[in-house]
Amino acid sequence: MKNIAILLTEQYKLLSVAAILDVFETANKFHTEKGMDAPYSLSVLNLGDTKDVVFGAYEAKSIRAEESYDLILIPAFTTDDIKNAVSKNAAFIPWLIKQYQQSAEIATVCTGAFLLGATGLLDGKVATTHVDASKAFAQAFPFVKLMADKTVTQDGKLYTSGGATSSFHLLLHLLQNHCGKEMAIKAAKIFAIDMDRHNQSYFSSFQPIRHHNDEIVASAQEKIETKYQDVATIEEMIRDIPSSRRNIVRRFKQVIGITPIEYLQQTRIEAAKKLLEQTTQQMTEVIYNSGYNDPKAFRKVFRKTVGMTPTEYRDKFKAR
Repeated sequence: MKNIAILLTEQYKLLSVAAILDVFETANKFHTEKGMDAPYSLSVLNLGDTKDVVFGAYEAKSIRAEESYDLILIPAFTTDDIKNAVSKNAAFIPWLIKQYQQSAEIATVCTGAFLLGATGLLDGKVATTHVDASKAFAQAFPFVKLMADKTVTQDGKLYTSGGATSSFHLLLHLLQNHCGKEMAIKAAKIFAIDMDRHNQSYFSSFQPIRHHNDEIVASAQEKIETKYQDVATIEEMIRDIPSSRRNIVRRFKQVIGITPIEYLQQTRIEAAKKLLEQTTQQMTEVIYNSGYNDPKAFRKVFRKTVGMTPTEYRDKFKAR
C-alpha cells in the first residue's frame, strides 16, 4: 500500500484536492470490490497551524509529525499572485526536500509546480504547468526544462501536469505506474477522460504584459495591436516611435519577454483563433483578416503556436 499525502497549502484550489481524492478513492474501491487490498492510504497535510477538515472525511495532519510518504501531491493555487503564494508556503519546502531524499515521489497539479520549482528539485529536469502560467514559471525557474505544451511530464520521481483537467491525466499516469494500465483505463472510463491527450497548447490565450512603466514599449504594443492586419513589417509599425529600432527591440524583449515580431505573430494568431471560434468566415478570409497574405505561412505559424491546424481548431472550439 502506498502512503499518499495531499498538501493543503495556503490558497490551495479545492477542485485539485477533490480530483486527487476522488480518483484514488475510486482506485481503492475497484480493488476492495474484488477482494484485494486497497493500493492507497490517503492523508491530507497542512503546516499544523489550523485544524482543516476536507469534505468531512479527512482531518489534516501536520507535516511536523515526521511521517514518511511514498507520494506527495501538491494542488494548484487559487491566486493570481503565484510569487506571494509560494512565499506563504515556504515552510513546506524543506519538508518536501527531505521527503524526496527519503525516496518519496512528488507530483504537482497545474500551478502547484511553482512550489516544487522553489525547492530546486526540478532544476535540470523537465516540467510543465498551466499553459498561461508558463512564461512566469520560466522566468522564476530558468534551470528547469519547461515543456509548456505538455499535459503531463515525468522525470524520475517528479511529476507535473498542466492546467485544470490535465490533473486527471496526471492521476491516470500515476495509476498506470502504480496499479497497471487496466486500472488506468477503468478510471478513464469512470471519469470520461481522453487518455491520448498529450498536448495543452491549444488551450492557451495570448495575455501580454501591460502593467509596466515603459512608455516606448507600451506605444509599440499599441501600434502592433491596432495595425496587425495592415502592416507587413515591424519597421512600419514603429517608425513614429521616437527611438531607434534597436533600442525598441531591446527594451521590448526586456519588458515583455518576447521580441516585437513574436508579439505581432502572437497577436495575429490570437485574432485568427477568435475568428475561427466566433465567425463563419471562409479560411481565406480568416487568413487575410488576421494579417496574413500567405496561406502556407499562416498554417505553419498557426500549427507551431497552437499545436493543431486551423481547421482542427475550428472543429474543436467553434461556437455552435
